[in-house]
Amino acid sequence: MIALDWVHYALLFGSAFVGGAINAVAGGGTLVTFPTLISCGVPLTIANATSTVALWPGQISSLWNYRDEMHNGKGTILRLAIPSFWGGLLGAYLLVSTPESRFKAIVPYLILTATLLFLFQEPLSRWQKQRLERKKTEEDTPDHPTHPQGDPHFATKGAAMSAWLGLLAFQFAVSVYGGYFGAGIGILQLAAFGLMGFTNIHRMNGFKNINGLVINAIAIAIFVANRKVEWQIALIMAVGAILGGYFGSGTAKKLGQKNVRKIVIAIGFTLTLRLLLH
Repeated sequence: MIALDWVHYALLFGSAFVGGAINAVAGGGTLVTFPTLISCGVPLTIANATSTVALWPGQISSLWNYRDEMHNGKGTILRLAIPSFWGGLLGAYLLVSTPESRFKAIVPYLILTATLLFLFQEPLSRWQKQRLERKKTEEDTPDHPTHPQGDPHFATKGAAMSAWLGLLAFQFAVSVYGGYFGAGIGILQLAAFGLMGFTNIHRMNGFKNINGLVINAIAIAIFVANRKVEWQIALIMAVGAILGGYFGSGTAKKLGQKNVRKIVIAIGFTLTLRLLLH
């Protein structure tokens, strides 16, 4: 067990509160909780695993908000859950198998990757919004059919098979990254859904949240089995994250999603430089 004083616990609780609030509005809470754990002297791989456990309960409450959008989506959920499970399993296994020294060398680039994903999320969101608006103006023709729920229907079985295989392969790759580190996987998933032809953004968010839940659930099981979680810290932070998602999201909304995202991105770049120069 890692010995921390009450100041450290208060700091970790506060970071989880902020992380939960950020996740409820813009995503990116990991880029707050992970560096705080490191600054408190928690080893990198344990910090990564503990942060994942602490923020996981908030994903359940987030998923609940999209329950109505998941109606008639069992087929899509099951298809995506398979690569999410196995990818998350492989990613988590790779993490627990990575020596601390090697993970320390990789971490700055993982954080930089996640930060760049958040940086490019806004232009990606604009592209998706413009694409959805164009879709609304188009008629549902036999050549470009669209399901009433906003799911893609392809003209031929061959086209559908190749498109789904591409999405499932991409989902597997995203899930490996998610099991290993995880920050930014939602952005990658939304981009893939958009390219696939999904048009209902709320439904896309629901699928994204379900798969994030699956990826992190199997990753947490691997972390727990390999004793990579500091439970006393994780439980305190989990309470902070839940309260932050419930109460803190109002403050985050007042700041505005753009300002929240700027803060997260600034933290990400600062931490990357700090770790590279350390």
